[in-house]
Amino acid sequence: MLNVVIFGAPGSGKGTQSKLIAEKFNLAHVSTGELCRKAIHNNTHEGVIAKSYIDKGELVPDETIIDMLDSFLEKLPIDQGIIFDGFPRTVAQAEALIEIMKEHGTRVSVLLNLEVQREELLSRLLKRAETEDRSDDNMETINKRLEVYEEQTLPVIEFYRKKRLYKPIKGVGNIDDIFGRISEVLNKLK
Repeated sequence: MLNVVIFGAPGSGKGTQSKLIAEKFNLAHVSTGELCRKAIHNNTHEGVIAKSYIDKGELVPDETIIDMLDSFLEKLPIDQGIIFDGFPRTVAQAEALIEIMKEHGTRVSVLLNLEVQREELLSRLLKRAETEDRSDDNMETINKRLEVYEEQTLPVIEFYRKKRLYKPIKGVGNIDDIFGRISEVLNKLK
């Protein structure tokens, strides 16, 4: 069973690519961003907590994300492969994911890291702010999110690198070119 973690800074194209991966490889798409937005929209306890952090450009606490993710996974068929979009973001979340996956009788197959330069990320995020109604896409929050990513999230790459599950992917170019590079890696794992 193929279980993929897609990784990259805000604006790297994780959401776009993860949807393409889910469709081509028949994987359940798990976006912690979407889980958070749904919880916020439904005004759940986890949603209220998540909103208070997201509005400041900070990471939602591990426990809140893990609870939302575990609830989602409980609803999936046992043999369903998964693509994790936006999770894990911390080493604690990566360790929790190992345990959650063990409980479901499976494991992470690979971490794909979409590598994009900071200038390109800023350009993409500012463009997205103009075209979508995203409260977390203003210049101050964008810079804060990139700083948080660099400080808190990059250790997750080392975590997966040590487990020999890390695969860097050049995240620039058109969507199809990037997806082609991703597909090459995933086709070898099937």
